Amino acid sequence: RLKILAGIIILSVIIPAVVAWRWLWVDLPNPDQLYQRASAPSTNIFDRNGTLLYQITDPHQGYHTPLTLDEIPAACQNAAIATEDATFYSNPGFDARAMLRALLANLQARSVVSGASTITQQLARNLLFSPAQRAEISLTRKLREVILAWRLTNAYSKEQILTLYLNETYYGNLAYGLEAAANTTFGKHAAELDLAECALLAGLPQSPVFYNPLENLPAAKARQKDVLNLMVKHDFLESDEAALAGQEKLQFAAIPFPIKAPHFVMYARGQLERQFGLEAIYTQGLQVTTTLDLNAQNLARRAAQFRLSQLAEAEDGLPPRNVHNAAVIVMRPNTGEVLAMLGSPDYFEPRIEGNVNATVALRQPGSSIKPITYAAAFDPDIAARYGYAPLTPATVMSDVRTAFVTKEGEPYVPQNYDYRWRGPALLRQALASSLNLIAVKTLDYIGLEAMIDLARQLGITTFDDADRFGLALTLGGGEVRLLELTAAYAAFANKGRRVEPVTILNVSNADGQTLYHRRFEPGAQVLDPRAAYLISDILSDNKARAGAFGEGSALRLSRPAAAKTGTTTDFRDNWTIGYTPDFVVGVWAGNVDNQPMRHVSGVSGAAPIWRDIMEGLHKNRPVRAFVRPDGLVTETVCAVNGLLPSAGCQHTIEEIFIAGTQTTQRDDWHKRLLIDRRNGLLAGPDCPPEYTIARWFTFYPVPLQPWAEKNITRQPPQAYSPRCPAANGEYANMRMGEWISANSPFSNSPIRFISPDQGARYRFSPEIPAAQQKIRVAVLVGPEIAPNSVRLLVNGQPLFRGTETLWQVSPGHYVFEAVGKDKTGTVVRESVEIEVE
Repeated sequence: RLKILAGIIILSVIIPAVVAWRWLWVDLPNPDQLYQRASAPSTNIFDRNGTLLYQITDPHQGYHTPLTLDEIPAACQNAAIATEDATFYSNPGFDARAMLRALLANLQARSVVSGASTITQQLARNLLFSPAQRAEISLTRKLREVILAWRLTNAYSKEQILTLYLNETYYGNLAYGLEAAANTTFGKHAAELDLAECALLAGLPQSPVFYNPLENLPAAKARQKDVLNLMVKHDFLESDEAALAGQEKLQFAAIPFPIKAPHFVMYARGQLERQFGLEAIYTQGLQVTTTLDLNAQNLARRAAQFRLSQLAEAEDGLPPRNVHNAAVIVMRPNTGEVLAMLGSPDYFEPRIEGNVNATVALRQPGSSIKPITYAAAFDPDIAARYGYAPLTPATVMSDVRTAFVTKEGEPYVPQNYDYRWRGPALLRQALASSLNLIAVKTLDYIGLEAMIDLARQLGITTFDDADRFGLALTLGGGEVRLLELTAAYAAFANKGRRVEPVTILNVSNADGQTLYHRRFEPGAQVLDPRAAYLISDILSDNKARAGAFGEGSALRLSRPAAAKTGTTTDFRDNWTIGYTPDFVVGVWAGNVDNQPMRHVSGVSGAAPIWRDIMEGLHKNRPVRAFVRPDGLVTETVCAVNGLLPSAGCQHTIEEIFIAGTQTTQRDDWHKRLLIDRRNGLLAGPDCPPEYTIARWFTFYPVPLQPWAEKNITRQPPQAYSPRCPAANGEYANMRMGEWISANSPFSNSPIRFISPDQGARYRFSPEIPAAQQKIRVAVLVGPEIAPNSVRLLVNGQPLFRGTETLWQVSPGHYVFEAVGKDKTGTVVRESVEIEVE
């Protein structure tokens, strides 16, 4: 019995051991194979016409420079250890506690969210497992990985393992190993890397595509900060050293290597990696046909280089323009195919950080974002969804100084680019001539959420948090990517359908098997085709933009073309994006390091590049106009206010409306007055006919009156002629300031503060005599209000009887009120609040 029991026990131990040995151990790769790699067919990336752009080979068969550990900076070694394997020098190739933590995290998430692989495990997996084994997610593979890592630890020293890891890890941008990564990213040898650069590179292996600093610098910097914090946590750094490294401004550069359209190739390669995985790129010999047209790419590069060289030429008496870089996207608006992606004119020029792909970098778009605001304002469906009446190209707004209250309660006063006010402005002229104030008024009218929602549907991914944006969003206050904004413009040319940028047409493996083929389907209808057409019609209206850009600007092509410029207020970004039915082209000009340009606007910086590319693309192509969709009507309106013309409207225009939105209101701004020709004053009803003449005058709304008094020569007379007065009569109560109809969405209160602004903050200085520290308190009143009935109050106490006075400031919170009576005796109030510190 004892022998039988002993046999059972022995078998119960030996059999599972044999099974486990055969399951986990028997066919494990030999650690001696660590330095051996099998060659694989190259992955070839072609343009749409079959021209080879780049050949991706296994790095061990191509550009790959192994280093000794002594040649690798200690900062890079420590950054890798702190980030990937803090117990590297003490563990047996695996970290049991880290694996247990990962197991618990995976069980809680019910998916694989952490693998807890040490440096040795990563090396074993990447160099000794087959592609299929590396891609497998299972307990078996993990256990075999642990066993292999333990065997490697017994076969090689820690220094050898760390050296191999730093020489074999993939860092993105076609770079395997630290030396290649240093060259590709910073244009230097690994031995020359400093702490900040080592920390940035150490963070890349986790996700080389997402953390690519040449395409997504904010994400790369955030990852760098994580690495520096881990180095502090594991005693490789002091906290002040980490802080200094995190603040260091990185300079990107690249060492030349054979490649065509490098920014595009890097971008397309990232898409291949996301779709097929890294192993497929290096082992399956992928044959990739992209959307790129090398002829269009070269056209874009030549145009950018030529115009930048012109901008670099000195002008007499002016400082250098200081604009050294440009980026270009060329796209087909109906398919989204990217025909050209120029991230900079010279990928390998370190002085301009040329390897940074400015087409996908985050930049402020200036006024080039405005068409999205106006599109949301014109679209009847969006208007109904957000509860406002749709606007039209003939809607009039007052382009005069206006203060808006921010969410912080402070006044925001937008300025036009030339610091001029234009009085009444139709939205057609406002968009075409890029009037900032009207764009802000339009956004204020429709609401931020309506504009942001449309931007997202058009493909803008950076407007993720509406709470952090204000009305300045329509002036370029939120960052965008040139690629995404160009695709958003493509939707205008594509009759309101969303356009997704496409870079890959077909992928097959080395055996000729098709792995992917692009099938084009219409994008989602995110904008009413009629609203899209109105945007195209306005942006291609050379007469409407002539007041701002002139008749012969760079935006005018030899064929119909819609275009919009944009320049940030600090002159760090310069844009022109425009399109025809055949092509959409987006251009950015500026400096990657954010240095401001000098005396360069959208029409003088980016626009000439845009024009050269557009003319080159359309050479020998038939002229095509934008197709007008059904459901639009054309009406004649008064040019000064967009209303149906009256007899007094001397200037009319033809305007396009979405059916049902056209104006029904008759012009009431123009009044015919009987004038005493002897002195130009109003003539009473008993004035002899031989002394009178009837003349038309324009009566502007109250908000426009100060502007009209300064800019309109011919003002309505304010008094009757003493030669033929009238105590009572048709004109006895005539005063300046007729009101726009109350049906207008922009009607005004009968009393309006023009100073101070709501939410304004002032500072009282004890160093200046108090009597000299005064602010203006003033209101405008409509014809319903008798001026002598107006009283100004401060904190409920009488201040002044009338419409304007000066008030001496003192610290505190103040509420100013204006109180008046209309013709019916009804009391009307208006108030503003300010702070004096």
